[in-house]
Amino acid sequence: MNMQLTVDPVEQHLANGLKDLWFPVLPSDLLGEKPLSIRRLGYKIALWRDNDGSVHALEDHCPHRGAPLSQGPVLGDRLQCPYHGVEVRCDGTVTKVPGSPGCKLEGSRPTRMFHTREAAGAIFLFNATDPHLDVAPELVLPEQLTSPEWSSFVCYTEWKGDYRYVIDNVMDPMHGTYLHKMSHSMSEGEATAKFVTRDTDNGFFFEKEGQRGVNFDWTEFMDNGCHWLRLEIPYPKTGGPGGNFTIIGSYTPSSRSLAAAFHWRCRPLTGWQRDTWRFLYKNRLEARHWAVLEQDRVLLEFMEPDANQRENLYQHDLGVVRLRRYLKNAAKAQLELIDAKQLP
Repeated sequence: MNMQLTVDPVEQHLANGLKDLWFPVLPSDLLGEKPLSIRRLGYKIALWRDNDGSVHALEDHCPHRGAPLSQGPVLGDRLQCPYHGVEVRCDGTVTKVPGSPGCKLEGSRPTRMFHTREAAGAIFLFNATDPHLDVAPELVLPEQLTSPEWSSFVCYTEWKGDYRYVIDNVMDPMHGTYLHKMSHSMSEGEATAKFVTRDTDNGFFFEKEGQRGVNFDWTEFMDNGCHWLRLEIPYPKTGGPGGNFTIIGSYTPSSRSLAAAFHWRCRPLTGWQRDTWRFLYKNRLEARHWAVLEQDRVLLEFMEPDANQRENLYQHDLGVVRLRRYLKNAAKAQLELIDAKQLP
């Protein structure tokens, strides 16, 4: 008897990342003078810097025979395929086929391109439905990553597993009371809680009722053309000036089994207080934060891939349920537009 596996198109769409959104894909300092090949958003992508240092991105696939463009030399805003010398510009156009000048490949635009922005220590790509979108919407960062009144560090890691498990983890404040109870900042507060949701203009808060600023007490989801999760952790006075500690998170699928996780650690500081905190962070506090992330990583990587199909959820999980529903509805809407040929 033949067994046919049914692939849920909504699930597949979400697994690769929603379309027409910005995603962080790589810390800026990991891209040097040579091209780099990464897997993100269901694609193998070639990243490189031109002579001015601007970042460009193409699907890492030569339109001639499929060789990796990332293995060839940089020619300004073009990459040259090492296999046969075909040159592809950053907008996806083949500008030169040295072995067969004037052939139909020259001047065509077969290669998927990605709009890029570099901000807050990271490289962002716009995951456009249209492979040759002329103009991408502006990347809008949270205030904590743009205001001169704030100081931040970007923390990047890759975790085995579906990126949506990382999102679920951050949308679950209650786990701080248990998983991180021995950490330097999440040992206080009640071990039981009731949660409520509160709408905002571009998302919602999921927060403990009657407790704030004591533990990991709330998470905010924001959709402003990029998906962000914001939370706040109390800080002891030994952590330096600036009050509570804000974390901005954004998460990108590398594959079904690998997630790219970005956490910006932020505090509202200027002047000498900013300098003091940045010194303390690099010399004392950063290791403590990595220890907390390691607790998350170990737990999530040991979860089964189908763990979210065998759950028994309760009141503390309302935030997870609401965000999953939001993402699923967005995926359905995008697929409907694609099927109706209103999107390429």
